[in-house]
Amino acid sequence: MPGNNIHSIPLWPLLLYAIAVVILLLAILALSYLLGQHHRDRATDKPYEGGIEQTGSARLRFSAQFYLVAMLFVIFDVEAVFIILWALGFYELGWPGYIGVAIFIGQLVVVLIYEWGIGALDIGLDGKKILKKYKELRG
Repeated sequence: MPGNNIHSIPLWPLLLYAIAVVILLLAILALSYLLGQHHRDRATDKPYEGGIEQTGSARLRFSAQFYLVAMLFVIFDVEAVFIILWALGFYELGWPGYIGVAIFIGQLVVVLIYEWGIGALDIGLDGKKILKKYKELRG
């Protein structure tokens, strides 16, 4: 078919556009630097609008459990996207699609049960430890 040859498409307009964008970007940054204010007042490092003075360091140590739960959330959130996309194409996929997503959800349930079993979802204090400590303090 004539016209489908990728080599017949001229690339110079794209290259010209990219060069124009880079020149415009550099011009905007240069003008901002040259025309912008360069001063440091006492209030420069003060909190703006929040009004809360800084206390201590912003570098806090989080438990590795926090990151594990965050990763699990992201993983299961991505899986939800796949299931929603399957639901959008439900009629076109038919029974093979239904069986495929059923296996997929089954795998998710197995992984969730496994993670629950190894304690990956246990965050915060353990209720049994709290009760044991309470009984020790009372009696």
